[in-house]
Amino acid sequence: LSWVGLAYGFKWVWSPLVDRLPLPLLARWMGRRRSWLLVSQLAIMVALAGMALADPRADLSLVVWCALAVAFASATQDIALDAFRIESADAAHQGALAATYQTGYRLAMIWAGAGVLWIAARAETAPAVVAAAAPGALYQNAAWQTAYLVMAASMLVGVVTVLFSREPAQVVLPPSRNAAEWFRGAFVEPFSDFLKRYGKHAVLILALIGVYRISDVVMGIMANPFYVDMGYSKDEVAAVTKIYGVIMTLVGAFVGGALSLRLGVMRVLMLGAILSAASNLLFAWLAGHGHDVTALMAVVSADNLSAGVASAAFIAYLSSLTNVSYSATQYALFSSMMLLAPKWLAGYSGAFVDAYDYPTFFTATALLGVPVLLLIWLATRVSPASASPAKP
Repeated sequence: LSWVGLAYGFKWVWSPLVDRLPLPLLARWMGRRRSWLLVSQLAIMVALAGMALADPRADLSLVVWCALAVAFASATQDIALDAFRIESADAAHQGALAATYQTGYRLAMIWAGAGVLWIAARAETAPAVVAAAAPGALYQNAAWQTAYLVMAASMLVGVVTVLFSREPAQVVLPPSRNAAEWFRGAFVEPFSDFLKRYGKHAVLILALIGVYRISDVVMGIMANPFYVDMGYSKDEVAAVTKIYGVIMTLVGAFVGGALSLRLGVMRVLMLGAILSAASNLLFAWLAGHGHDVTALMAVVSADNLSAGVASAAFIAYLSSLTNVSYSATQYALFSSMMLLAPKWLAGYSGAFVDAYDYPTFFTATALLGVPVLLLIWLATRVSPASASPAKP
């Protein structure tokens, strides 16, 4: 099920369509970016409702298909939203804009993370009643059905925002004379442009993008199972990791954005990589410490603060690599590569924990961050001229 998230790792495949193909009727009224945003948001709502109405005990495959639909629609929304963001500000302000973008994302994650747990917990039937009706039954589908329907309805916030937003100014592209020319402009030129601008450094940059968040992503897959196995309740997980933890991520994002402006993106990239890998060792300590809400707060604080710093710097770095003529396609390529290898490797996390234990797993994820430091050091040697996006 963790591999459902691989949809984000392949969004570069259909990003040229989102970048260049205007949706009939809607594009004339809303513009290319906003029309794709609206369609993807409506698709997310429908797929979330499908997950709510499906019972995984009766038909797990239906839940998986709906989850895949959510992932593909959400990845499409990411493509359009990243292009919208990049086209709304110049390169000098991408660091600050990345921090603002992270703020909105993390505030939404409080509701999607803590909110869904809070709703499910409140919608549950009393445990004594459940035990009497079906001894040993812990999962209550009706409670999660309520929670997922509320999450689907919550997408209306994004829908209303898109409707009241202004379409950013875009590069006016000459009309294609035939299908072959359109295909070349949509699928070939965005990638060839990147290779031309960075030359031999392109491989180094892509390698750095591909592994920068590997420690966080691989570890994060097992976070919720870890909390359950450690005996933390839904309310404890919601309060500490989904609310308090997200607030710490917001603080880290603002710190990362501010430091990027003062110290430069590459230095903050290095700092974020060191902190992210080191914070995983705290989870290894927590696994041996046992159930302790205060200790959980301390570990989550350090981990999420580190993740916020790393995320803000990394988004600013990816944005600076992007040519605004191909913003949706190129940024989709970068952000896809960021998740592809980590998400694939994360699929084996559960098997690794079963074969060994949580302390060994968390220590191993910390070690995954060591090669990242070398790649960042090598990337700092790329000349500033080659690191600037070409003007349209």
